[in-house]
Amino acid sequence: MTAKLRSIALLLGPALLLMFMVAIWPLARSLWFGFTETNINDLSVSSWVGLENYIGEYGLFFNPNDVDGFWLGDWGISIRNTFAFALISVSLETIFGLLVALLLHREFPGRALVRTAVLVPWALPTVVSAKMWHWMLHDQFGVINAWLLDLGIVDEKIAFTADPTYAFWTVVAVDVWKTTPFMALLILAALQSLPRDCYEAAKIDGVHPLRLFLRVTLPLIRPALMVAIMFRLLDALRIFDLVFILTANSTDTLTMSGFVRREMIDHGHIGFGSAASSSLFLIILLTAIVFVRASRMRLAERA
Repeated sequence: MTAKLRSIALLLGPALLLMFMVAIWPLARSLWFGFTETNINDLSVSSWVGLENYIGEYGLFFNPNDVDGFWLGDWGISIRNTFAFALISVSLETIFGLLVALLLHREFPGRALVRTAVLVPWALPTVVSAKMWHWMLHDQFGVINAWLLDLGIVDEKIAFTADPTYAFWTVVAVDVWKTTPFMALLILAALQSLPRDCYEAAKIDGVHPLRLFLRVTLPLIRPALMVAIMFRLLDALRIFDLVFILTANSTDTLTMSGFVRREMIDHGHIGFGSAASSSLFLIILLTAIVFVRASRMRLAERA
């Protein structure tokens, strides 16, 4: 081995070893557990079951005895809830984020202060903001119910986080409140990089602002918008903390990450939970691939 290769090995060796210890080895062990029947009470005893955790009689993708004939059981419900949450929340965040970014892009007194204030919800740790909203939405002591009663909008207090009618939409609303600033920040960065000569020419020609936005602004920021949407979509598909704090173990808001946590921690089924975790990783990976390819095709067609 030459001196150059030895230097490279000495420099990269510690980093590669650390990456193996904190990332590669836990991932490989989780994949292995997915093919075994392992319980949290004794991790040393693992019986090989192959694909039983995935496609067995009571696996993730075939569980006839779980929920009223729904063949995917609670895992299927978690997939449905997660994708519904991701699509709705990301769509709303994109719309509101675009509106906020367009507002912050304009010149007005105190713009710097407003930009800083807008980022506060996103800067707060998710646990803190979720707990704050949990208390505000409490059916007995929450300020939201007190306001609604005082204004005469409702006749009795609403259990926003416990009632299945409101629980899902409550989680969506809190997530939109927290992460809209993130979308606004990315879109604002794209808006500030646009060339000014296009707008000056359009202003001279008397182009309507709405037409200018649809024909010039939106196409120019589309690549940055796609990146922002992809980041938020992947983040929304693995959501756990916000849902768990607001609605605990409610099946109506059960997400894929929540399902994994429930099986591994509450039930102690490390093997089954690891199979769900691996499936979650593959689902997010496939979603990212499909979204990127669709975005590239769309951008190519526009070009």
